[in-house]
Amino acid sequence: MVTANDKAADGHIEAVSEARLSDDIQNEKGQLDHERARELAVAFDPNSPENKALVRKIDWRLVPCCWTLYLLSNVDRSNIGNAKIGGLEDDFNLTSNQYSIIVLVFFISYMICEVPSNMILNRVRPSVYLPSLAVLWGAVATCMGAAQNQGQLIAMRFLLGLFEAGFAPGCAFYLSSWYRKYELASRYAWLYTSVAVAGALSGLLAGVITEYMDGAGGIRGWRWLFILEGLASVLVGVIVYFVMPDYPTSTKSKFLTEEERILACNRLAVDGIGLTQGAHTKVGEWQAFKMACTDWRTWMLCLLFVLGTGSQTMQYFVPSLVKEFGWEGHTAQYYTIPSYAFAVVCILGACFLADRLKTIWPVLAGLSGIGFIFFVATTVVEDGMTRYGLAIFAFGTIYGCSPLVKTWISHVISHPADKRAICIALINGIGNGSSIYGSFLWPKWDAPQYLIGFG
Repeated sequence: MVTANDKAADGHIEAVSEARLSDDIQNEKGQLDHERARELAVAFDPNSPENKALVRKIDWRLVPCCWTLYLLSNVDRSNIGNAKIGGLEDDFNLTSNQYSIIVLVFFISYMICEVPSNMILNRVRPSVYLPSLAVLWGAVATCMGAAQNQGQLIAMRFLLGLFEAGFAPGCAFYLSSWYRKYELASRYAWLYTSVAVAGALSGLLAGVITEYMDGAGGIRGWRWLFILEGLASVLVGVIVYFVMPDYPTSTKSKFLTEEERILACNRLAVDGIGLTQGAHTKVGEWQAFKMACTDWRTWMLCLLFVLGTGSQTMQYFVPSLVKEFGWEGHTAQYYTIPSYAFAVVCILGACFLADRLKTIWPVLAGLSGIGFIFFVATTVVEDGMTRYGLAIFAFGTIYGCSPLVKTWISHVISHPADKRAICIALINGIGNGSSIYGSFLWPKWDAPQYLIGFG
């Protein structure tokens, strides 16, 4: 009698066969050992020592690569806020609206290019594509240190958005091609801690660089900020190219053994996520795009992401907000750090709780409600220190929501993989489009209450 597990194993083995397995996992005739594969596939046990060892191995290879690049991408996009109070605003005589334009132009190219970028990722190796994006955005970020006027800054920010556009949705799709549904939230949590760490690190580095390197070599401190942080992305991108593996079915590297590769594929097949490679799973980029656009769940998830992402533009104004709360100069740079530290707590707490409960919406709803209370409270108090504390809590809650929404995408739109890739990019792109209006939520004339932004 053929069981459901047998059928799942057959489909899984077919996908593995189509992945052009290398010599080290072929039998004497150069063919996949189907009996051995079937034994491993049908006998899959998520609590087995083999599965736990495999997950640890995947964690130690994938998460550090993605985390480091995600960190640097957020440093390079958000350091404009640190550069602003580090002398950029005064040197270029920027008005509040001019600075907002410099911030928002990043999101225009970012929003437009996310879906095309994930379409490209469906056709190329992630171990090549994702690190290459890091090298390109790092080069652009470095060039921002040589900008001579507002127009050049706008052009550089547009290019920065173009090259960073593919990384966040590409990384989300990449991780969803390795992890089971209820492993994703905690991995996204670690990934998203890099966003908060990037904010704290930006404040720390900006304080040190603008204070101690201002004038070094005849170059202003805020220029050194762009140059050094951009070069870091280029260097790390090159390193990650040599250590990042492709998909579970890929045999380009020796990262996994035969047994581990089959188990890695079967974990996804059992969970209904579907395999990333294999001809029988491919529907084509444009068909996947059509499927994504006609699925009502795409637009509901999009709405959730829009609501959270628009508020996240607060990160580009945190240095300015801190300055308005009463701190000046280099001290203001350091006072941005606690908001990001609390964001790390919210991200890890919310995502690990969601994985443990094996459900997302109650955690997401609860965190959103708490965030709403803190945002409103910030607008009604007068004391600067109290508003600073409330703003820290408000900031942390909105950061905790984003990885939950992204995890939910892979939960409800798991298969086919092409559609999942498009949905992740489409939702991420439209969600980040809300940052265009979000860039105008914190005008200087609305200080110190910032009723528009917090309200």
